[in-house]
Amino acid sequence: MIKRFEIGARMSEAAVHNGTVYLAGQVATDGSEDIRGQTVQVLAAIDALLAQVGSDKSKILMVQIFLADLADFAGMNAVWDAWVVPGCTPPRATVQAALAKSEWKIEIVVTAAT
Repeated sequence: MIKRFEIGARMSEAAVHNGTVYLAGQVATDGSEDIRGQTVQVLAAIDALLAQVGSDKSKILMVQIFLADLADFAGMNAVWDAWVVPGCTPPRATVQAALAKSEWKIEIVVTAAT
């Protein structure tokens, strides 16, 4: 059985199947923030979605991070390193990508266990 959360006309924010959580790419709600501010917003959204489906950041299986500018890598990592659970750091990829809105500096996609 597939259970979807925050279902919209175009996409759902999360789906759970066989104990695996798939989150849509999460972006900042306030695009005027710098990379640190946007990363805080995105990680808070991830925390909220994982809690909604009965999971948390200690159960993350894989993360894909998209940065509009790789010059923001260190700033993003500073926030990331303070957020992740020590001993539960997930496999991760970070790439530079053109994001859908010019004000977005970061988008994060997460797969987790329930």
